[in-house]
Amino acid sequence: MTFGIGLSLATTAQAELRHYVASLEQSSWRLSDNTPIICRLEHEIPAYGKAVFTSRAGKDHDLNFSLDMWVKPDEVTSAKLMSMAPAWRPGVVSRPITELTYQKYFSGEVPKKAAWSMLNELERGMQPTFYYADWYNRSSKVAVGLSSANFGRRYAEFKSCLANLLPYSFDDIAFTVLTYEFGGSELTRYSKAQIAKVQEYLSYDPEVELVLIDAYTDSFGGRSVNKKVSEKRANSVKQLFLSAGIPDERIHTLGHGERRHVASNDTIDERARNRRVVIRLSKPLD
Repeated sequence: MTFGIGLSLATTAQAELRHYVASLEQSSWRLSDNTPIICRLEHEIPAYGKAVFTSRAGKDHDLNFSLDMWVKPDEVTSAKLMSMAPAWRPGVVSRPITELTYQKYFSGEVPKKAAWSMLNELERGMQPTFYYADWYNRSSKVAVGLSSANFGRRYAEFKSCLANLLPYSFDDIAFTVLTYEFGGSELTRYSKAQIAKVQEYLSYDPEVELVLIDAYTDSFGGRSVNKKVSEKRANSVKQLFLSAGIPDERIHTLGHGERRHVASNDTIDERARNRRVVIRLSKPLD
């Protein structure tokens, strides 16, 4: 069996093996996203597609890997992921990382733990490699490798990005309820912390396309006065979003006054629940 650089073809008595891997000259890693809400490290695989490591802001410190193929699987396909020594490291023993399944018409996904193992193997100078049977010809075997050449510097940048990810995600702040102190426009201390999170997130995510702000009061005071108070509260929150760079036309406010209570107004605690601003964020589906 022989392997070339880039796209190579090897034939054995049992099967044909097509091997896709970047040569030393071709191997290129880049940090395509480097913000507090998303880190993305990409590697081009000549004549095949690209490998993508992605981590997003959130409590769970997730890591996703996708083998983005130019030609997606035409049927469910089993694959093995191995850590292989590149040609310039003869004698180094290979080892398995995981087994996985390519879903029909989707890119190859790797679980979080295995994705971290891939990064560790690349850092060691190894070559994570996927092996599977071609879905168009089961006797034809395919190997897809990730070259560790030129990996180290970009990986250091990727880890630095990971360290700066926000500890909350879009889903964590897409529906936020703010409450107010009695009789005014002063947010409670907890709500001030919540609005700061929303404002910070919005300053980094240009994909947010709509911000809906609905403000409410309790029933203490006159109805017309409460309507004006709710409008004032909604506009004050809007100003925070404008300062975060959200265009005015994407922000919609509505003051409901004392309508649509979520609790009765019989006790202090219940009235406090009714003095609220509800923020809803939306952005295009992936």
